Amino acid sequence: MWRKTRREGQRPPIKVTLRKEWWDKNQRSELEMGNKQTIFTPEQLDAYQDCTFFTRKEILRLFYKYRDLAPQLVPLDYTSRPNVTLPYELIGSMPELKDNPFRQRIAEVFSESGDGNMTLDDFLDMFSVLSEMAPRDLKAYYAFKIYDFNNDDYICKSDLEKTVNKLTRNELTPEEVSLACEKVIYEADLDNDGKLSLEDFQHMIIRAPDFLSTFHIRI
Repeated sequence: MWRKTRREGQRPPIKVTLRKEWWDKNQRSELEMGNKQTIFTPEQLDAYQDCTFFTRKEILRLFYKYRDLAPQLVPLDYTSRPNVTLPYELIGSMPELKDNPFRQRIAEVFSESGDGNMTLDDFLDMFSVLSEMAPRDLKAYYAFKIYDFNNDDYICKSDLEKTVNKLTRNELTPEEVSLACEKVIYEADLDNDGKLSLEDFQHMIIRAPDFLSTFHIRI
């Protein structure tokens, strides 16, 4: 390794020089990628930064992740706001989601159309909420929506049964699932209406600080 204590005027070994040039080149390439391709206008990037928890560099990285799912469908130029939507089959196959038992439900919740198919905006929203930078109350809101399978703004017993079955990979008996759901409702249902509102849900996870610690994916 080249040391700072080398004699005055002595050049660093060529291997070190080449390694540094390779590092600098790779650092520059990622930062300049968007500029060379003119993927977004400065105004678009500003808007994405305002609406997500990402830097420009992270937004470009996520764009390429989205494009890699279907290069033939996603153009490199988004300055004209192309109307592109990728099917759930591609979204759910991503390494970040493919092993998640809630992958389809996650895609449906973050899909503006509600069918799991995603535009780039949907894709960025999903990664933003599931990022480590998103605040706890925002994560709780979307976790509630994901577990609300019938979309009635409550988590009822049938929603809980689906949630428990997915969490346990269907390893519990119907009786065990029913008992677990009844216990959750009994402990978390503040107004005793037999179902959980968003307020009930938020109150429940306050008592379970680790509940949302795994509710994230890395970019």
